[in-house]
Amino acid sequence: MTIIEHLEELRRVLIVSAVATGALSLVAAVFYRQILALLLSPLTSAGYKVVFTAPTEAFMTIVKVCLFSGFLMALPIILWQIWSFLAPALEETERRYFVLFVFGSFFLFVGGVLFGFFGVYRYGLAFLLRFGGDYLVPMLTIGKYISFTIYFLVPFGIIFELPLVSYLLARLELISSKFLASKRKYAFLVIVVLAAAITPTPDAFTCLLMAGPMYLLYEISVFIVRLTEKAMARQKEKSELRPEPH
Repeated sequence: MTIIEHLEELRRVLIVSAVATGALSLVAAVFYRQILALLLSPLTSAGYKVVFTAPTEAFMTIVKVCLFSGFLMALPIILWQIWSFLAPALEETERRYFVLFVFGSFFLFVGGVLFGFFGVYRYGLAFLLRFGGDYLVPMLTIGKYISFTIYFLVPFGIIFELPLVSYLLARLELISSKFLASKRKYAFLVIVVLAAAITPTPDAFTCLLMAGPMYLLYEISVFIVRLTEKAMARQKEKSELRPEPH
């Protein structure tokens, strides 16, 4: 394909992804009350109320929630479009692993968002709101709260891709478990710096809430790469022991 043909194919991928996100955002708009109630549940369950301070703030926040929900629902289509764009440049074995990457990355991303919301976000938000004590009353605007929630959850979805990416790189023999294990100290430092950069607030507690799962996923990746290496070694031994056909 020429450069122009590649650009036209890329444009098709972007258009299909945008249309899928827009269409599913309209579906999410039908259930926006339920989605908004779920996102607000860490506050409402604790007795807090949310306000808006501009005439368009509530409307724009609902649009943002619908777009985010539509993006999550359209993620399999988006990933499949990316796969269809890259597939012609891959070999047969690489295509098989890339299909695994497409479906695995979707479930891992959604799993990371769910883990971030139910496993970390609720407790982190409760901890931060306690700093007001009995003298300060939090007045949380809906726009800033939803933006804070989305900015907090999306990195969890991205971080949860680490084990799958490590598995694919190990299958392609681009990384090894010994290399990852020997770089633990540097990985921990990079994770802390990265967590501080992507957390929506500058406090150390939120940074630790992000850095802890990130480092745990790094250790899980080391374990997965080690298992992958052992499986590949067994396959290589079987192929060497198999008699050649005459």
